[in-house]
Amino acid sequence: MSDPHSPAPGPAAGPAAAPDPTAGLIAAADAHSAHNYHPLPLVVAEAEGAWMTDVAGRRYLDLLAGYSALNFGHRHPRLVAAARAQLDRVTLTSRAFHHDRFAAFCTELAELCGMEAVLPMNTGAEAVETAVKAARLWGYTVKGVPPGRARIVVAAGNFHGRTTTIVSFSTDPEAREGFGPYTPGFTVVPYGDRAALEAAVDEDTVAVLLEPIQGEAGVVVPPPGYLAAVREVTAARGVLLVADEIQSGLGRTGRTFACEHEGVVPDVYVLGKALGGGIVPVSAVVSSRAVLDVFTPGSHGSTFGGNPLACAVALEVIALLRTGEYQQRSAELGAYLHGELAALAADGAVRAVRGRGLWAGVDVDPAFGSGRRVSELLMERGVLVKDTHGSTVRIAPPLVVAKEDLAWALGQLREVLTG
Repeated sequence: MSDPHSPAPGPAAGPAAAPDPTAGLIAAADAHSAHNYHPLPLVVAEAEGAWMTDVAGRRYLDLLAGYSALNFGHRHPRLVAAARAQLDRVTLTSRAFHHDRFAAFCTELAELCGMEAVLPMNTGAEAVETAVKAARLWGYTVKGVPPGRARIVVAAGNFHGRTTTIVSFSTDPEAREGFGPYTPGFTVVPYGDRAALEAAVDEDTVAVLLEPIQGEAGVVVPPPGYLAAVREVTAARGVLLVADEIQSGLGRTGRTFACEHEGVVPDVYVLGKALGGGIVPVSAVVSSRAVLDVFTPGSHGSTFGGNPLACAVALEVIALLRTGEYQQRSAELGAYLHGELAALAADGAVRAVRGRGLWAGVDVDPAFGSGRRVSELLMERGVLVKDTHGSTVRIAPPLVVAKEDLAWALGQLREVLTG
């Protein structure tokens, strides 16, 4: 399921004197791209499975997986084959016309979710914006909320994207500050607090929008029973429960959807990232006819949403998930991952560990250094992770990672943190 285990990144075969182009490529990127990211100082040239190779031939184990966009690893052969086959046929029609992959994509994704209808988009943020629009329009046309008064309850610490409406209800200063005036209509409550959420729901509330596990916040898992309680409140009050499963869904947590861990079925799934198989951006809002039929021709759309290439790749993603193999791998390897991280915590090497399945947030003692520093030290040892919120490191390997590779990477983490 993975490339052969490598004990550390090493030089490529060939003349020892071959120049390393890394610094020059990074300098060129810095000179001509916007500085809205602070990537680690490596330049990837190739990747397969759970491994990436940089321009100098050094190999790295990928424990980020494109923020879950690469759940099935880099260049999964079935996904690449699906994309290549479609490239030889047709890639884009726009929704001005039907194409022969669209019906199957919508049907099979709806069935995977246990829903009735699919509205395809491209990026996760677009899908969240689509869900916000759907919830508001549903509130006005179905629930009967007076025009202009629809409200959506969201959670502090959320990350749903970076468009202007979405950052309007972010509590992260880095994502929010400087982008006002902000879109009204959102009420922010503490994540994991049923009482606060219930108190915030009123006659103008049309939806509660939540991540079942907050990814960008540091892989924050809500208290047991919280999602079930939210489902109970929303059902009783006639409010839509919108689950943003862009990062948590499609196998990441050991189930197809993170909501399943509490037996919760939301009214709306918001999906993205892994749906495109790490090849093309694909996202979707999946719900009932009662919700998505509020849209009429012209009220919402996307030139690239639901294009033939995207549908072909996503159909193969759905086929992979239907076997249950990847969910099982995530559950089994996730149990191993969290056991090893719990041992690190017990030894005092880390302050706290959170997560579910092959997804973890590791809080490093700030006295040791920042999450960025840990990420840099691991990169030097051939392991790629990403920091968030200062002292937290996120671990989210592709679901195809080999156990021996994961064990090696966790050994590198232990050595970095304990010397």
